[in-house]
Amino acid sequence: MTQRVQPGILAPVPSHARYLTFALEAGSDPREALDELRSIADGDEIVVGLGQGLILSVGATLDGLHPFPAHVGAGFEIPSTPAALWCWLRGEERGELVHRSRRVQRALSSSFRPTQVLDAFRHGTGDDLTGYEDGTENPEGEKAVEAAIVRGRGDALDGSSFVAVQQWVHDLERFDAMPAEEQDHTIGRRRSDNEEIEEAPPSAHVKRTAQEEFDPEAFVLRRSMPWADDSWEGLVFVSFGKSVDAFEALLNRMVGIDDGVTDALFRFTRPVTGCYFWCPPLKDGRLNLDALG
Repeated sequence: MTQRVQPGILAPVPSHARYLTFALEAGSDPREALDELRSIADGDEIVVGLGQGLILSVGATLDGLHPFPAHVGAGFEIPSTPAALWCWLRGEERGELVHRSRRVQRALSSSFRPTQVLDAFRHGTGDDLTGYEDGTENPEGEKAVEAAIVRGRGDALDGSSFVAVQQWVHDLERFDAMPAEEQDHTIGRRRSDNEEIEEAPPSAHVKRTAQEEFDPEAFVLRRSMPWADDSWEGLVFVSFGKSVDAFEALLNRMVGIDDGVTDALFRFTRPVTGCYFWCPPLKDGRLNLDALG
């Protein structure tokens, strides 16, 4: 099974990353450009996700892929920002990502236009810019495959994955102004030892998103990375799943749909994008687009 998976999905996050998001040019046929992309995308250094609009544009449908859900409430707004195509470029040196992104953009230039280029990096051993470890309860090994990879749906789909992508913007000045205990209770873990705090309030992020407490369990495979530019900084949240169901269960809990309690994260951070993509499987080391017909 794993030989069908784009290997970057299951691999640890790299030192550097670049996220490329594309829109489909009006009236264009993307097939030729997608074939060009297949010639350079190995699923490891370049992980590829297709948006619902792109799939519909070639006359195909994909069960389980739908628009990202938008939510608005007191103190938060979750936007839905659909895109046709997403490429996650992974590497250990930033310069190589610059040249790789140029190759990707040239390959897609006949039918796609870039809408966002976002650079990210690994911080510490995999920490958010707040200093707290990100993805502490990520499944590993076979459990990661079980959470993130489609199985039992036929050769065109098995080995694929669904991914939720959000760019979050942090207000680190506001977060730094919080007392240390309040910071810990916002996250639900102590920064000093990464241990969960049993007496943390119900709004603590860890309590909102305890994956094992959902029915069914809502495990996802997180591959998030920090980003920063000259004005702002935050986290590129990337969550792979065998469907989008687990992610949506977590998001619904964060915005308080179940019990009216919203996640304390919204006190200092907010998402500015929200997209779903389908990450095709591999066949003979290339993207398998048979599901598109």
